[in-house]
Amino acid sequence: MASRLFSGMLEAMDRGAFPRSRKWLWRRLYDMLARFWRDDDWRFMNYGFLPAGEPFPLKPEDERDRAFIGLYQQAVSGLPMAGARLLEVGSGRGGGARYIALYHAPATITGLDYSPATVRLARRLNRDVSGLSFEAGDAERLPFANGSIDVVVNIESSHCYGDVAAFAAEVARVLAPGGWFTFADMRGRESLPELNRQLAASGLLLRRESDLSPGVVAALDAADRRKRERIEKAWLLRRFMSEFAGMKGSILYSELASGGVVYVARRYQKPG
Repeated sequence: MASRLFSGMLEAMDRGAFPRSRKWLWRRLYDMLARFWRDDDWRFMNYGFLPAGEPFPLKPEDERDRAFIGLYQQAVSGLPMAGARLLEVGSGRGGGARYIALYHAPATITGLDYSPATVRLARRLNRDVSGLSFEAGDAERLPFANGSIDVVVNIESSHCYGDVAAFAAEVARVLAPGGWFTFADMRGRESLPELNRQLAASGLLLRRESDLSPGVVAALDAADRRKRERIEKAWLLRRFMSEFAGMKGSILYSELASGGVVYVARRYQKPG
């Protein structure tokens, strides 16, 4: 039952069906997870990314989250982060924004999330980091002034939105001239042209694109045992959470491994 439900969610996401209902359901799901899973050592909910080659540097206390941090490291590597005004849209439990604040020295970083319960949890989990704040808000109606942001980060969140093109237009509005939008998320292979069209509608200039899928599968493998130990404690939600978390044997894991679902990264810049 849980597998069929999650499969149906994936198919609806790729077709763009019922956008308002899907958006409402994702918000309720993340509200529930924020209330149910309040562990202080679990700041990430992304699928992760382990790049090939030499590992990027991390402090010993952050090594256990390397697989999850990898999505953020690839997103901001090489961007002008020092002293930047940064916004993460879809910040979840705050682990990614925390990493950026501690390792890349932005002037300020705001995490925005649609789930109020998740925002409250992110504030608690990351209250020890200066210059980092979290707000509740809608990705399709960003509560920020025109040109007020230097870098917008969006990691594994856009599949929850009702209107990705509206989100991309909002990103373009709040970015300062020359500012950067760095994006990563998954889609069914056949729906990638539609995603690219939605993002391009913003008028931002595409500067880099890549397929992260092999590194995402490697990260899912690396984190599987840790996730499994935690999910086993939630017997009522075990089947659904195994699918949601992309565990080995899940529909999404199989689709990513076979190429039916592709995890992409895009980097855009605002003209000027």
